[in-house]
Amino acid sequence: MGNEEIAKRFENFASKECRGSSEWYEYISIHIAGDVEILEIASHARAGQPIPNLFFGAVHYLLLSGTDHKLGQYYASMVQTPKKLDQQAYPHFKDFCLSNRSRIVSLLQNKLVQTNEVARCAYLYPSFCFIYKKALKPLALIEIGTSAGLQLLWDKYSYTYHSDDLYGDRHSKVIISSEIRGDKMPFLQKEIPPVALRYGIDLHINDVNNKEDYVWLKSLIWPEHEDRRSLFEQAANCMKENHVQLIEENGVTFLPHIIEQIPHETAICIFHTHVANQFPEQAKYELLHYINKIGKTRDVFHLYNNMWDSKLHLDYFISGREYNETVAETEGHGRWFQWELKE
Repeated sequence: MGNEEIAKRFENFASKECRGSSEWYEYISIHIAGDVEILEIASHARAGQPIPNLFFGAVHYLLLSGTDHKLGQYYASMVQTPKKLDQQAYPHFKDFCLSNRSRIVSLLQNKLVQTNEVARCAYLYPSFCFIYKKALKPLALIEIGTSAGLQLLWDKYSYTYHSDDLYGDRHSKVIISSEIRGDKMPFLQKEIPPVALRYGIDLHINDVNNKEDYVWLKSLIWPEHEDRRSLFEQAANCMKENHVQLIEENGVTFLPHIIEQIPHETAICIFHTHVANQFPEQAKYELLHYINKIGKTRDVFHLYNNMWDSKLHLDYFISGREYNETVAETEGHGRWFQWELKE
């Protein structure tokens, strides 16, 4: 990929993802887009990866791992009172990247963007409430691109939607707050839908008990987002208390092996969030073809976003009949969603 295309990605990242959410990443992204030396380093990212996220994650990882540099003074994740943006901010950033070029390149070539965004469970909860209402069977969860599996524990978390009402596990230490926008309200079941099985599949499993994996996952969280960091830490502790079967395989090709093990008295729920944009085009069609094949003999639900567009979709088969629904428009970090699904 040429520098022009990579520059465009950083420009889009600044305007479409960072604006209003991360002043630091927005500012640095704009400068990177015009810096040939830094774009050259970023060009070493693995194919199919979102380059800005991976690049910033690599820099953040080195800082969190103890690399000493003046750049750390600008990171809210590093110091209690970070320095405000000034004329030295980008020069410090560039100096850090050039001084640690080989280490950054190694991370770009060997790491994946696998953000376990726990707050996305805020819209997964009503989605699985809807699925259970339709299926009337315990849910067998299969998450593709699971990373550390934290979203597989959506039923172990507590939810509040800018009101006094509490949903999910009311005794959980993991409390997720999100805003429901628009006129439609989702079906929020007070009783937690029963989960029979949990499988997580990924090309690389991140183990929250492994220090390197733990720090890498934290490095993917944007520096100013203290709430996301805190939520991740709480969910990681919850993971240590619950059993989830995590499998290091290709999620699309390995899916048939898992389906064979799932009892018929459960509803198969295949889901993935913000990962399908990394699937090769052929893999997307293979996944849909296989789900359609399952749907001829079993009830199966497929919940996903970032495959064709950014919205959350639900395709499902009940008694061999196919249904296709648009569930919601969602904010990337789960801070809000606008429900669209008709109950």
